[in-house]
Amino acid sequence: MTSAPMRPIEVPPYQLQTLISTSDIPGLPTQQIRCAQALGSEIYVGFANGELIRFALQADDPNKLESYMVLSRQTVPNDKSIDDIVLLPSLQRALVLSDSQIHFYTLPSLDPVNIKPIRHITVLAVDQQHLQRPPPSGNGPVEPVHFCAIKRTAIGMYSIRGDRLLFMKEIPLPSGATLAKRSGFTLCVANKSEYQMVDLENASAFDVIPISQAMDPVPFIVHPFITVIDRSEFLLLSYTGASTMGLFITSNGDPVRGTLEWGQHPISLSFDYPYITALLPNGTIEAHSVDNQTIAQVISAPSSADLDARKKLIASLHGYLVPSTERSSKMRMVPVSLLRGQLIVQ
Repeated sequence: MTSAPMRPIEVPPYQLQTLISTSDIPGLPTQQIRCAQALGSEIYVGFANGELIRFALQADDPNKLESYMVLSRQTVPNDKSIDDIVLLPSLQRALVLSDSQIHFYTLPSLDPVNIKPIRHITVLAVDQQHLQRPPPSGNGPVEPVHFCAIKRTAIGMYSIRGDRLLFMKEIPLPSGATLAKRSGFTLCVANKSEYQMVDLENASAFDVIPISQAMDPVPFIVHPFITVIDRSEFLLLSYTGASTMGLFITSNGDPVRGTLEWGQHPISLSFDYPYITALLPNGTIEAHSVDNQTIAQVISAPSSADLDARKKLIASLHGYLVPSTERSSKMRMVPVSLLRGQLIVQ
């Protein structure tokens, strides 16, 4: 079911392509993939058994298409499931949330950084503006990255630069959080029932909208979704009982733009300007335009046998490389005449 005007375009914004097939690579964990991130020619995958594996795009055979292969691997302490991976390209660091602890690794090699883990953490939220900083170039100054490490009833504010972690302050959060996104000094959180905006400078907060507005009991778990759209703009999803609304809200709590709508409550959401893509429970993927709120593309659900293969949508802020045969298919080998001691340029 589509729930917004459909304006098909000549070239769809997205196509599906398999990058890594765990069944084709020997030695990979048989445990479930829990999270992943991509950067350039690297893909980092976290597994339920605590393994963190780095895949790199390589061409072992000049006659074959490049493919992602295992380049290195790490195991977090206690072999607990990896819940989240956050890449910090500007610092060449990775933050890994596992067993309620934040661990620190280098990029791209995944070597442990000499920083003690931050413990008793339920949610990790790195400043979205700092995540968008490019990798370092030259000998210019390296700016620190700020993030929030949320505990059961408090927000810890931290700054990291290289191998130095600085604790800044702690803000009470009595209702806790199950999800959070940060942009500048605004932290948008979801607790068990409401979305809240937290002003990190003034340590104040206010409720925005409920996660579910349904009057009757819901036969499924209504998960919250928060997406940073702009420096002071967030997309929040609220289930109405009949459909799910996507509301664009500023850091002051004011609605902007239009409203998105889905006939089913999404199980995953991703933002890649100008599109919001949503994975629905029936396996369908819908891409909405942020600018005019219309549906730009619908990717049909897979066969019933492969329905469980689609688990999550993840955006790569700095892009990643995808193997392609588009150019190589247009190339062909031709004979070349060589003359000893001469260079002929045609």
